[in-house]
Amino acid sequence: METETRNRHWLPIALLALLIAAAGWYYLQNQNRIHAQEQPVTQLQLAGPIAAAEAELSGLGWHADTLILLPQYPERFGKGDGTLFALPKADILSALDGAHQTPLEPALVSLNAPGLKESIPNYQGYESIAFNGDQVFLTIEAGEGTDMHGYLVSGTISADSSTITLDPSRVTEIPMAFPSANHSDEAILIEGDSILTFFELNGAGLNPAPAAHTFDFDLQPRGTISFPNLEYRVTDAAADSGDSFWVVNYFFPGDIDQTAKIDPLVAKYGEGPTHAQQAQVERLVQMKYTPNGITLADSAPVQLSLDGDTARNIEGLALLDQNGFLLVTDKFPSTMLMFVRMPK
Repeated sequence: METETRNRHWLPIALLALLIAAAGWYYLQNQNRIHAQEQPVTQLQLAGPIAAAEAELSGLGWHADTLILLPQYPERFGKGDGTLFALPKADILSALDGAHQTPLEPALVSLNAPGLKESIPNYQGYESIAFNGDQVFLTIEAGEGTDMHGYLVSGTISADSSTITLDPSRVTEIPMAFPSANHSDEAILIEGDSILTFFELNGAGLNPAPAAHTFDFDLQPRGTISFPNLEYRVTDAAADSGDSFWVVNYFFPGDIDQTAKIDPLVAKYGEGPTHAQQAQVERLVQMKYTPNGITLADSAPVQLSLDGDTARNIEGLALLDQNGFLLVTDKFPSTMLMFVRMPK
């Protein structure tokens, strides 16, 4: 009887202790979810033709110390096949440290691609760009409705970054992951001796077996390697040191089909204060590459501090040494060149 009385006495205390522990765990989890780190966004002012909304920038890539900015429709600028844009790294760094007080006006990069655009049915413009020395590789999107096609094309860039010449005879079609209106392989990356391209949609509910397409530098297909499920759109990629790289991961609330029931990255790492308040998602996700497959890095996404409910359609990504990230938008909400510092 004495033992039973003692047990009845301690049982409520033990239950209360368990409840307190559970409440503390929930509080810590909730605090992490609400107060996950976000990085401020610095906008670099632009001048000249690139500042117009019709620039519709869709990719970034470094040629030596020159940043090449790719418009989706180069033919809108300049003569013939049009132009891309170029900014020296030194000018970007000067603008970030305040030494360059005026807007950045990129130089024009002439594009020579005779007959290329006309040879691709329902051409919808260029989507991404990458460099291997003086070699240049671009992806092109084409199609109507869900009858979409992606293409990989190559060429060369002059040593002074003033001219890009593409070879219309060297175009390879990229197989589609599945039919989806206005979606194709929109991101490109060079790892070792391989070119990789990534389909835009890799969420578990849309793409149960995502994969990256691989090619050699002659554009010969090498098959596919596994790619992790990642909710929302993947719009560009940029190599980091070693086997690490980053992708832009973006969600526009109007894309109802891409709404995720569960976002594993939010479940694991939480949301920053502005992401907890807004529907759009603007973040950079780190990944690891091996020739046998791609995995998510064991690190929290870099979430951008959001600008209210204005969704910035980020289409281009490049690393600025180890300082941070350079990003560009298309015409929504306007043409923007932005810098986001690397978290410490």
